[in-house]
Amino acid sequence: MKRIILPIIAVLLLLSGCGKTENDMKNTYEKISMYEGIERIKSDEGFILLDVRRADEFASGHIPGAVNLPNEEIGKAEIPALPDKNQTIYIYCRSGNRSKQAADKLLALGYTNLIEFGGILDYTGELEY
Repeated sequence: MKRIILPIIAVLLLLSGCGKTENDMKNTYEKISMYEGIERIKSDEGFILLDVRRADEFASGHIPGAVNLPNEEIGKAEIPALPDKNQTIYIYCRSGNRSKQAADKLLALGYTNLIEFGGILDYTGELEY
């Protein structure tokens, strides 16, 4: 009897950890390349383009249409500049590190439609000042 029960228990434990639940799938954001992000923005509507670099970095040139909210200012409090937690938000920074951090923080605040697309170092278009 023990020979039958132990393998069955082992298989059940293994299978229980294999799949993602619906809740797990919601607790993430999409990661794409800068090129793909720019291409999507061209045909998307009603989104926010969020630059999470410091204000001085933003002032030195940013992707046209972007709004600035430094990663360091994203915390646990609600963000008046981003009232719709279901709105699509494209997030970038300088190299891709802070945009990932910001996406994680926004996700924790309940934002549901986040697209992290790296850093402006990979951007080849015109800048806005």
